[in-house]
Amino acid sequence: MKITNKKAFYDYTIIERLEAGVSLMGSEVKSLRAGLGKLDGAFVKLLSGQPYLINAEIPIYKFSRPEGYDPKRSRRLLLHKREIVSLASKLDSQKLTLVPLSWYTTGHRVKLEIGLARGKKEYEKREKIRREDQKRDLEREFRGKVK
Repeated sequence: MKITNKKAFYDYTIIERLEAGVSLMGSEVKSLRAGLGKLDGAFVKLLSGQPYLINAEIPIYKFSRPEGYDPKRSRRLLLHKREIVSLASKLDSQKLTLVPLSWYTTGHRVKLEIGLARGKKEYEKREKIRREDQKRDLEREFRGKVK
């Protein structure tokens, strides 16, 4: 199971990637294993020295009790202290942000891949689209002609 945040790769240049554990409830884990999580519009923020995943949606598992369940609650990320200190110093010194890239499972655990990212300008996004279009046109033109 892997849920990817495609919008993050379009809007940001990823500089560094980290793997973080996430503090989840049992029904949230089951829902993620079913492939129901969404990372659109989610971000990671350091609150009082701890990283939190904010605005990520995990819909309720269909066999669990719905009482008091908030699908967009803030979830604590589990990182080593030295990783948190390193991230905090990089965020303060440069114009960077923390973006969730994907949910995935490793054995019985659910992990979140986060990226230290720099926002792309509008002209950089247009340039990337133009390059991909040119590449696609070239492949289409030479399909079947080169052996």
